Amino acid sequence: MATSHSNEVLIGWASTFGLDGIAAQMTAATQSEVLTPLAMFMDADWIVKGVMLALLAASVACWAIWLGKLTQIGLANRQMARDFKKLSDHGRLGAELGRGPVAIMQAAAVSERQASANLPPAGIKERCALDLTRIEVGAARAMQSGATVIGSIGSTAPFIGLFGTVWGIMNAFISISQSGTTNLSVVAPGIAEALLATAIGLVAAIPAVILYNHLTRIIGGYRTRLADAAALTLKTLSRDLDKDACGTQPDLRLAAE
Repeated sequence: MATSHSNEVLIGWASTFGLDGIAAQMTAATQSEVLTPLAMFMDADWIVKGVMLALLAASVACWAIWLGKLTQIGLANRQMARDFKKLSDHGRLGAELGRGPVAIMQAAAVSERQASANLPPAGIKERCALDLTRIEVGAARAMQSGATVIGSIGSTAPFIGLFGTVWGIMNAFISISQSGTTNLSVVAPGIAEALLATAIGLVAAIPAVILYNHLTRIIGGYRTRLADAAALTLKTLSRDLDKDACGTQPDLRLAAE
């Protein structure tokens, strides 16, 4: 009774969202005697159904986050490359940059230089290095946010699927005890339905681990570019401070003449 009710709910949801084709397939699966994956899903307990649906939703979310992060990192890398070249070609602080991390680093260096006017250059560079490190860590942490979700899916999906399998096998054994027979035709469907949860868990987990490793690698490259941008900003600040120091000191050769 609970299984038929959950099937009616799922078919109703599919029809509500305009998925009439899927609703028709689900209806046919409930009436089929063949153990197809969809038929096993429809015959499963509502808890096992919930586990399977959660795993499928997690898998879809994993791919969506991966595609979103690829787009985000690609745009961020292009923006950083443009700003890096502009600052390097400009040769001093005050280049016209976008709104990326390089612009934030330059703004922090300019602010520290203005706030520390007439102070020793060594202290200015030290304080600026602290600000650049903070900006670098913050930008890397912001880029890492979505990847942790994919990593969590990859690490927990097999165990969630295993929970569904254990629950399904437990129900299968209860049905066997109630029927009083160990005929394979009676035992096999319940066990197959339970094992489907583990299979879906692996389908969700294996790509998630691969995608997480891929994102970790490209985020590592992004971190390297952030470090290069911080080094360029600090080098440009140091050059500007040295130019200021040279410009304020009298030319000793002219004084001697």
